[in-house]
Amino acid sequence: MKLVQTYVKSPFLRKSSILIIGECVQHVFPKIYKRFAKGRAVLTSCPEIENAGLIMGKTATMLACSNPKEIVVLTVDGSPYCFQLHAALNQALFVTKAEVPLRHLVIVKNDVHEVSAESVQVGRYLHLVQKCINEYPEILEELNRYSLEHACSVT
Repeated sequence: MKLVQTYVKSPFLRKSSILIIGECVQHVFPKIYKRFAKGRAVLTSCPEIENAGLIMGKTATMLACSNPKEIVVLTVDGSPYCFQLHAALNQALFVTKAEVPLRHLVIVKNDVHEVSAESVQVGRYLHLVQKCINEYPEILEELNRYSLEHACSVT
């Protein structure tokens, strides 16, 4: 079910464990999707098509109205659009002051990695990202393994 088209007071959301995924996850990574969808209410979203402000507002209202037990965000790492899902959920928690456990998960080459809410927050502040690169320049070599955009720009 699409996140932005879901009624925020739907009974299936009330006190449930919610999985919010990038729209493409269930098609591109079906095994990972099945593993994380089990026992959770699944909502899909694609910030490439849907406005990130709408996503944040919808999830904030959902937090206020449905009091979920937890929210898990699962996206493809490296996608600028998927990143917005993580940022929108952090913002929704901040705005509502809800005390709902939130997990950020990203898929990297068929593996799932958990990232902290703080790493999502740092990603919004490019001067802090630059500081990390300055302190740890080897990270750019690692980036070559994941980012075709970066690998092509350094050759």
